[in-house]
Amino acid sequence: MSSRTLTSDSGPALRCLSLGAGVQSTTVLLLACEGVIPRFDVALFADTGWEPKQVYANLARLRDHAAKYGIPVRTVSAGNIRDDALDPDHRFVSMPLHTLNPDGSRGLARRQCTAEYKISPLKKAARELLGYPHPRRVPRGLYIEQAIGISTDEFARAKDSGVKYLRNVFPLIELGWDRTRCVEYLAERGFAGTVKSACVGCPFHGRAGWKWLRDNDPDGWAEAVEFDKAIRHGHPRATAQGQPLRGQYFLHRSCQPLDQVDLDPPAPSPAKRHLRLITASTVEEDGDPDGCSPWSCRSGEAVDHPRAA
Repeated sequence: MSSRTLTSDSGPALRCLSLGAGVQSTTVLLLACEGVIPRFDVALFADTGWEPKQVYANLARLRDHAAKYGIPVRTVSAGNIRDDALDPDHRFVSMPLHTLNPDGSRGLARRQCTAEYKISPLKKAARELLGYPHPRRVPRGLYIEQAIGISTDEFARAKDSGVKYLRNVFPLIELGWDRTRCVEYLAERGFAGTVKSACVGCPFHGRAGWKWLRDNDPDGWAEAVEFDKAIRHGHPRATAQGQPLRGQYFLHRSCQPLDQVDLDPPAPSPAKRHLRLITASTVEEDGDPDGCSPWSCRSGEAVDHPRAA
């Protein structure tokens, strides 16, 4: 850890990286190691407990690599989102699950998973690094500069932290790098094949994301299928208390059981391919949204799911 004095005289007290271990944040960490951007005092990985095994493998590799350059990689966590969601003794974990109501209408369940499992542990760690854990008040002007791996093609996702003691910066945007440049850079540095960082059971996976999981992480796919079935009628506690939801929850946007969704649709015929319209829904379904990042959740507006009367 840097010995920089924690004062509010000028500039940040510390510099840290919010490390998701996906493409963009991996790029940012390597750039800091090479001195292209200022070195970090620490990189923090907010672990939901349910990332693909490839992400954890990359995290382990990054921890060893960054240590050679004096940058410690720490894991912070608020628990295991999968286990918590299925635990009848745990408070309900509000994930943006796709909902199918009795009248056939659809929506999204209320969303709090990013705030609870990523933002909260990062804020807690920031306070501790500054020496002012909750409920101590952080002195005015004392802050940590936190780098977020958002590239130019995702600039709309770049957001403030919402607290004065943690100021978000976006090195990739400042460098003018898009995701394609990041992928090229990683390949040049021996980090080809870095995957997107997002929970195994993230409801915002597109067809490409679910297909990748099925074909590349069989254990993760099996867990997602099991989870999808387990949450069909809401939280186990509500079901046990005779208060199930009137509708149903699903991981897939089609509101079909995950293991019944066709992830291998036939390619359009050559004669019709040029007539195909690329709409927003097509991109969402066939492609895969940006990886999950604190303060940059890739979702749309949440819709409460009605409970049984």
